[in-house]
Amino acid sequence: MDLSVVLGCSLGAALGGVILATYKLGLLYQLFHKTERQSPRHGGESVAEVLRAHGVKFVFTLVGGHISPILVACEKLGIRIVDTRHEATAVFAADAVARLSGTVGVAAVTAGPGLTNTVTAVKNAQMAESPLLLIGGAAATLLQGRGALQDIDQMSLFKPLCKFCASVRTVREIVPTVKKALAAAQSGTPGPVFIEFPIDTLYPYHVVEKEFAPKNTPKGLMGKIIAWYLRNHLSNLFAGAWETRDLSPLPVHIPHATEDEVQRCVELVSRAKKPVILLGSQATLPPTPADDVRKALESLGIPCFLGGMSRGMLGKNSPLHIRQNRRDALKDADLVLLAGTVCDFRLSYGRVLNRRSKIIAVNRDRSQLLKNSDMFWKPTVAIQGDAGSFLLRLSKALKGHRCPEEWPRSLKEGDAIKEKANRAKADEKTERHLNPLSVLHRVDELLAEDSIIVADGGDFVGSAAYIMRPQGPLRWLDPGAFGTLGVGGGFALGAKLCRPESEVWIVYGDGSLGYSVAEYDTFTRHKTPVIALVGNDACWSQISREQVPMLGSNVACGLAFTDYHIVADGYGGKGYLIGREDELQLDDIIKKAQKECREGKAVLLNVLIGKTNFREGSISV
Repeated sequence: MDLSVVLGCSLGAALGGVILATYKLGLLYQLFHKTERQSPRHGGESVAEVLRAHGVKFVFTLVGGHISPILVACEKLGIRIVDTRHEATAVFAADAVARLSGTVGVAAVTAGPGLTNTVTAVKNAQMAESPLLLIGGAAATLLQGRGALQDIDQMSLFKPLCKFCASVRTVREIVPTVKKALAAAQSGTPGPVFIEFPIDTLYPYHVVEKEFAPKNTPKGLMGKIIAWYLRNHLSNLFAGAWETRDLSPLPVHIPHATEDEVQRCVELVSRAKKPVILLGSQATLPPTPADDVRKALESLGIPCFLGGMSRGMLGKNSPLHIRQNRRDALKDADLVLLAGTVCDFRLSYGRVLNRRSKIIAVNRDRSQLLKNSDMFWKPTVAIQGDAGSFLLRLSKALKGHRCPEEWPRSLKEGDAIKEKANRAKADEKTERHLNPLSVLHRVDELLAEDSIIVADGGDFVGSAAYIMRPQGPLRWLDPGAFGTLGVGGGFALGAKLCRPESEVWIVYGDGSLGYSVAEYDTFTRHKTPVIALVGNDACWSQISREQVPMLGSNVACGLAFTDYHIVADGYGGKGYLIGREDELQLDDIIKKAQKECREGKAVLLNVLIGKTNFREGSISV
């Protein structure tokens, strides 16, 4: 090969290497952007400024040194910092805020175990499609992978769980990264996003400099090179850090049905004699207000089954809201509209749908839209788009048309028969303690109109889903498709902060209570009084009801009739023990609990309950 060609290639490679090194080391950027070494500002202030500009009102946390600058800066800007007793609770609370406020919920936790403690809650938010920003601390940029305190590969941990993951490497990256994350959380199918903040991107220059600066004068060529590298890294870390940046929100992209898709659905609905709507949580998402969705449903006049966050969408006693006999209704229906509802285990993977029915499926997420459609069902029309706005457009196009009235009337009559039978079961005496169905009926009858119900448990909560009736949209919070236990404390905390005037109830099983009973301390400290109704049957009954008959053993299912009311007292709340001897006074105790809650006390009703055969045959897998 010609020597000039070889030399040319070598020089080109060398030049390319120099350019790449110059870029990586930030040398070119530093020529045009100043490093303000005397500035007392820190990266936490940039995080707080972006959050405030995006309307964030609360940051939930369990404090740690890695994230202290963010928390302090947020507090100074008027963002309320709410510290919990477990990191998972902080994420659950942020999840509840996202669901109820229509904005992004924010949680901030420290590095390592602080973040690993949030994994279940973040996965729950992913499956529940909640827009959530998780802020995590991290080891300093130069110390990652070198054995620093609480240093692990956090990015690999959260990439499967989050729509967007980023690790901030310089202070100037903070504003654009947080803006991008907040937009990603709300765009398309909402979900959690994660940003890792190495500790040296959050503290002021003079603090970070103390850690970077060599303790002694470097000796030898290698010592001088290392010293130069550290000084340059520090300068690049803060170069251009405090230049003015646009804090305003980036556009949020939401998929919508096309005109042709809407028109095709108009034709299908107008010809249907027995249509049914299955409404899922997606129908409550912004930008369409829940009240507008309710009006659209009432205009269509189609009977509705409500699930997840859409419970309560039609109020307490709507003639269109069908609560019972869903399988039978789907068997008879000639058209089914899946509005944000997924054909997963909750619909027997689509097997409950009549193959002769016309099926309209609307979902923001394509994978959820077509879940199991290759096996058990086929959509007539599949629309990747927002369910709430689709219902408004469908209602507008069908103005003046209503579903034949005898169809919802017949379903409502079936509802009445089933609920009468359920009520009869509530009147039966259990072998010991109180009938749980009776307790739930009596609480339901005494709920304040604006009450929010948080569901956290198995058997007792499964019964509550049949009996308790939220009286408006966005007044029922359950974990969602992941079926996570432990959401109670966090969901209730977020709900009470979003709706301080509302009565917030947590319906707990005695098993699930153990996950978040310590948050009674949080309720007390942050003056967020809620009421917990604990169905205490000294058992993991949801598991026991199948394990015992199938496998002949109650191993690991037994608990004790623990004095949970005393635990609440110890954390500054007010606890009541309620047994069979208190049955005649139950209404008075509930009303007293409501009064104490209004006066600022978090209350726990420890209700000793017996066994019934209600929901017999239901399984937990």
